[in-house]
Formats: sequence, structure tokens, C-alpha cells
Amino acid sequence: MHWKLIFGLSLFGLAMAFATVFIISATLEPFFWLVIFIIAAFVIARSRPDRAFVHGLLVGIVNSVWITSAHIVLFDQYIARHPKDAAMMKSMPMPVSPRVMMAVVGPIIGVITGVVIGILAYLAVKLLKTKTSSAST
Repeated sequence: MHWKLIFGLSLFGLAMAFATVFIISATLEPFFWLVIFIIAAFVIARSRPDRAFVHGLLVGIVNSVWITSAHIVLFDQYIARHPKDAAMMKSMPMPVSPRVMMAVVGPIIGVITGVVIGILAYLAVKLLKTKTSSAST
């Protein structure tokens, strides 16, 4: 595992953790993530084409640690800017603390997004190999 690469790419997640609390609206957030996932996938594909999927998966998981931690610590500020999330948490059938809910759901989302990054990285490896093969002939 190339932990320096994983940690370095997860810094996008750290930046997004604070940006989603203070700057980026919930409607724009998916577009930012899409750009981050594509950038991470291509960096992984160039750096570790042999283990692209696993590195993508781990980047997603480490991202979720940053994001979940920031959203729990800055919960009041986060909820104040995300009324849909607040309404969803209030409508949950079980009376669980919203912070506990974030702590449980965050890692699950991290694995899901890690799978997405891993698949994108795998596809980027294939794309880069195709371009390299085409350029050399």
C-alpha cells in the first residue's frame, strides 16, 4: 500500500469536510465530489496502476474519517446549513443521537465512495494503457 498517496489524496476529503460545513451547499457538493473522484482516480492510475482499486477504496474510507469527524465536531454549524439533513434526522424512526447516526453512516458512505473511486481508478488505468498503446504504434 502506498500510504503517502492515500493520505495525500484524502486531503481533498479534509478540505471538503470543512467546505461542506461552511462554504459549499448540499446541492453543489456532488459536483465537487465528482471532480475530486476523477482527479484521485487518475492520480492513482498513474501512481499505482497495479493496485488501483484498493487504493481508491482506501482513499474513500480515509475521506470518510475526515468528513465524519468534522461533521460530528461541527455538528451545529453543519446542521444549520443543511436543513434537509436536519429534517431527515428528525424523521428517523429510532431516537438515536444525530451524531451517533453520522458516526455509523459515515464509514458506510466511505466504503461506497471508495468503491466508486476504486472503479474509476481501475477504468483510468485501462484508459491510460489504451492511450499509451495507441501512442506507441
